[in-house]
Amino acid sequence: MQLELLNEQGQATAKVDAPDTVFARDYNEALIHQLVVAYQANARQGTRAQKTRAEVHHSTKKPFRQKGTGRARAGSTASPLWRSGGRTFPNKPDENFSQKVNKKMYRAGMASILSQLAREGRLAVVDSISIEAPKTKLLAAKLKAMNLDHVMVISDAIDENLFLASRNLANVLVVEPRYADPLSLVFYKKVLVTKAAIEQLQEMYA
Repeated sequence: MQLELLNEQGQATAKVDAPDTVFARDYNEALIHQLVVAYQANARQGTRAQKTRAEVHHSTKKPFRQKGTGRARAGSTASPLWRSGGRTFPNKPDENFSQKVNKKMYRAGMASILSQLAREGRLAVVDSISIEAPKTKLLAAKLKAMNLDHVMVISDAIDENLFLASRNLANVLVVEPRYADPLSLVFYKKVLVTKAAIEQLQEMYA
């Protein structure tokens, strides 16, 4: 598989050989969907909470007499059938939303995502990316010159200047290969990978 090598003006100047085991896999939509859903589920904190009929604030008085009214008998206003009553099966903070994904499935899914990005032309390679000072406007100007405004950068090494300059850009994410996640790869319009990062991705997902 060959990927485009971009210069500082965002123009494709050459082709870079990339391993087919990572960048030329078949598209597996079901596996990618499972990977993204599991990633989002594992990020959930599970802090939502609802009250049972024992926890809601209510009177212990019987609402009306047992017989003679023609209505269904009721002994408590905390019943789930009543307005502002407790929930039958309430959500609790100890609810576990995590999903298990096997390592082999994760590697295959990530390779499938990278391969599809390469086929769609959303994946490109740069020699390296760096800036002289930890200033957001310097990185913003560099990306603007490359015609990139919604981009994920996978760099083999992130220095302090690049880290500090990128963290305040809303549509820019700069990460090392080990921190690349399936949700971000699918979300961003363009993915830039440094040459050295390709070798690390090959070791991780081939």
